[in-house]
Amino acid sequence: MKNNVQLITYVDRIAHSDLKGLKQVLNTELHDLFGGVHLLPFYYPIDGSDAGFDPIDHSKVDARLGDWNDVKAIGEQYDIMADLIVNHMSAESTEFKDVLAKGKQSPYWDLFLTKESVFPNGLSAEDQAKIYRPRPGSCFTTYQLADGTEAEFWTTFTSNQIDINVHTEAGKAHLNNVLMRFHESKVNLIRLDAAGYAIKKPGTSCFMIDESFAFVDELAKKANSLGMTTLAEIHSHYMTQIDIAKRVDMVYDFALPPLLLHSLFSHDSSALSHWLSIAPRNCVTVLDTHDGIGIIDAGPVGNKAGLLTPAEIDNLVNSIHRNSNGESLQATGAAASNVDLYQVNCTYYDALGQNDIDYLIARSVQFFAPGIPQVYYTGLLAEPNAMELLNNTKVGRDINRPYLQVSDIQQSMQKPVVKALCELITLRNTIKAFNGEFSMHNQDNQLELTWSLNDSKATLTVDFATKQARINIVEAQQTTDIVIADLLKKHSA
Repeated sequence: MKNNVQLITYVDRIAHSDLKGLKQVLNTELHDLFGGVHLLPFYYPIDGSDAGFDPIDHSKVDARLGDWNDVKAIGEQYDIMADLIVNHMSAESTEFKDVLAKGKQSPYWDLFLTKESVFPNGLSAEDQAKIYRPRPGSCFTTYQLADGTEAEFWTTFTSNQIDINVHTEAGKAHLNNVLMRFHESKVNLIRLDAAGYAIKKPGTSCFMIDESFAFVDELAKKANSLGMTTLAEIHSHYMTQIDIAKRVDMVYDFALPPLLLHSLFSHDSSALSHWLSIAPRNCVTVLDTHDGIGIIDAGPVGNKAGLLTPAEIDNLVNSIHRNSNGESLQATGAAASNVDLYQVNCTYYDALGQNDIDYLIARSVQFFAPGIPQVYYTGLLAEPNAMELLNNTKVGRDINRPYLQVSDIQQSMQKPVVKALCELITLRNTIKAFNGEFSMHNQDNQLELTWSLNDSKATLTVDFATKQARINIVEAQQTTDIVIADLLKKHSA
């Protein structure tokens, strides 16, 4: 994985296009900005109940976007990350429809998890209370089979997403088939989507248990043997992320986005600097993704203290709602379908009240923090909340999943804040020091992040009390100072 900034995008939403069109945008409007691209689900179909994360056929590219050769063509030029959806597939899949038609006589019966397969002696109230589910309601959905009998299938996320039994031969064959498709199509980075939910065991939370770690480890080794790197996608307590990082190639730094917001809102960088001192180094950093802004990653879980206190979490969430003029409140929790218990749905730009200086400070810290940065397409373009789309679909996360045209990209690329962000991306991609050693100093809410390699050195200094930030670069005995506020002014002229 190149140590360059990477783009996260839906193929069809960034330029209302297909895979060929996306490659064209990467090579023109976004030329020289990104070393790789995370292609959010491009499988058949891209417009299911969960924006492609409920594939009917995980091994097939949606024909409206192209085919595997088009994926391979992008992979010839860029790193490609793709989602291996390990936990579930669509209830509309051929396999599940066969199960509904033939019941236990179907060759695919063992591909799916039922309540009975995990709890053959019945599910006790005690065991049910232990199960962790990221959304309200039961984790089981009752389906009627063709013979009139009923079966309760495990549905961690929605009733249309039927959980896979990854222990069976059918489950293993399904995942191996997708891995081989990736390998043949030059996908070299695999995001293990919802991997923490894949293993269910009676008497446990059925989330990130010991057996989950073993499963992720086995899957990572299989991908590694094919020359692919794995990235575990898990929203959980920050100590869980530290644990996971020891067992996989890479993890997300999901604690960074809420901690940066907290620091900018409270003018207090202590929680942020503490996290950066202990955070995994083999990570991918994000501020925004196709999901909401994670809260659980910085907060307390059960009796485990968080990086932020409950009061600080409440203030963080309320500040986002206030900065977005209540728009995030309309897209979060019970206000919208497809809800998550641990996220706030809002663009990162609107979470900061569209404050350009705060936004550029947040991006600067992301680029200087340990890890490889990814920038979501709406974050790149400083897009506001997509309220019209949200009002049309009533799906909370659509607030940050707009459909854009090439003309929208061209227009947004002229915004001063976007021009300044692109300059920061170029710095992150070209300064040699980012391949060296990281060090940090924090005093009186002034955070200093430094990278050093031989005669190359880059330092970001942010005073969270005054919102003043500057970058100092020393390379080939040349010194450059960049004041973030002046960078914005330069592009506003």
